[in-house]
Amino acid sequence: MDLSLTDEQQELRTWAHDFAEREVRPVAARYDETEEQPWPVIRKAAETGLYGFDIYLQHTQDPTGQTLPMIMEEIFWGCAGIGLAIFGTGLPLAALAGGGTQEQLLEWAPKMFGTPEDPAVAAFAVTEPQAGSDVSSLRTRAERRGDQWVLNGTKVFITNGGVADVHLVVATVEPALGHRGQATFIVSSDDSGLRAGKKEHKLGIRASDTSEVILDDEAITRFRQSYRAEFGATADDPLYEAVSAGRKHAGMEHWLPFFHERLETLMDYLTEASICLDDQATAARLARWEFVHDAYESRAEGAAAKGRHDSVYKPLPPGELYLDDDAWQLAIAERRVLRF
Repeated sequence: MDLSLTDEQQELRTWAHDFAEREVRPVAARYDETEEQPWPVIRKAAETGLYGFDIYLQHTQDPTGQTLPMIMEEIFWGCAGIGLAIFGTGLPLAALAGGGTQEQLLEWAPKMFGTPEDPAVAAFAVTEPQAGSDVSSLRTRAERRGDQWVLNGTKVFITNGGVADVHLVVATVEPALGHRGQATFIVSSDDSGLRAGKKEHKLGIRASDTSEVILDDEAITRFRQSYRAEFGATADDPLYEAVSAGRKHAGMEHWLPFFHERLETLMDYLTEASICLDDQATAARLARWEFVHDAYESRAEGAAAKGRHDSVYKPLPPGELYLDDDAWQLAIAERRVLRF
């Protein structure tokens, strides 16, 4: 498998990184402190083309699966909170695209993002006080009353919950059926019966709104057709991985050089240990090195081209973080290596 980036992907990565360095990093500390929704940054992202329905249409069909996670990684390098404020609408969009009709997608997806002049965000309301990852135990109920649906329940820890124009709410219609008896409802912020509850004050990612969403007996008259939702997000989802990688790389690039001239590896601690390598180890190691090396070259070239030698961002050479092939071979030369 060839994981090297195309020329177009290299350009997109530089484009996203430039936006993060220019628009996100300078204001990250302020929004982290105030916990305000970073609407001015979201507006600039929309004007640039980084925020909106179109970016998902363009890149989710990428056969390599790398483009959108790569863009997200660069933005999250700038600030995880602002990054989530920009890309948090991708989760309810995925639920709508995965379970809704084409008509629902075309009607509601644009409303999730608004316009560059007046951007909006959306929320996916699943988690409850008594049911976090156990989606089959949701207590929020949906009942059909005449020609309308009425929802009762409380959702917690909902990204964009307090600021969303569109909510996708998962509720139980037939409790005896467990998760098969659930449906997802599209709820506009204009609908009666829905209100924002307590906003969570978090230890990190504070520029992204996380709030309760409360639904009560007041009839919600503008619900659209409900649909079954198969919900799930695993730890190896590439979009979640991009968030983690973006935060990790920013920390390494900025702080490690201040503390270490050289990073220690497991080789320095396990001096007598044997090493077991499977048949994928070499390919994975070389592919990771190529990815990190290409990222460094792209960022270093971009910084040099702009003459930003005094920039707060100074990319760390990959040799400071990882063993290249020569260093790896030297490290294992005197060790017992088992291959399988």
